[in-house]
Amino acid sequence: MVKIKNKKRLKWALKQYETGKEEQKYLAEEVLDITARRFRQIYSEYKKFRGEVPMIGKNLGRPKKTIPESYETVILEKYERYRLNALYLEKVIYAEDRVRIPHNTIHKVLKKHGLAKNETSKQKRRKKWIRYERKHSLSAGHMDWHEPSGGPRVCAVLDDASRKILAGGEFANATAENSIKLVKGV
Repeated sequence: MVKIKNKKRLKWALKQYETGKEEQKYLAEEVLDITARRFRQIYSEYKKFRGEVPMIGKNLGRPKKTIPESYETVILEKYERYRLNALYLEKVIYAEDRVRIPHNTIHKVLKKHGLAKNETSKQKRRKKWIRYERKHSLSAGHMDWHEPSGGPRVCAVLDDASRKILAGGEFANATAENSIKLVKGV
């Protein structure tokens, strides 16, 4: 979260934004070192509370819930008895004690006591999909055959890293021999 050091600077930027000049809007964002979207959010709060500069920075948002000690003792007791992960402990605790403790809370308690750890392979990926994941060009490639009805068969050799077409050709039939000819460049 970006912290704005000076409340006067924020008030100045909001006043500049009210003037409506495009260059003033961008100048305000640069001076405060926040995104345009965040600045518009702050401005809408400023307008909502009739010119009062909103509080931004730390100690904002939903407060963290503390885990009751009774939950911790139940979790640790069941872990010692069954040696299960958080997902299964959630089910066991509910079946035996009729207490619903979310598995995320159970995992936090287990991590706190050194009984569980974060596994990077199970963490969410920041980007869900990256277009070209290979590091080096020509490290892998693939072929695509296009077989229209009643026309010549077309084959293309593609580089997996850059997605560029390395070779292509038209053939009467889609055969392994024709694929080899394309790769060898004959």
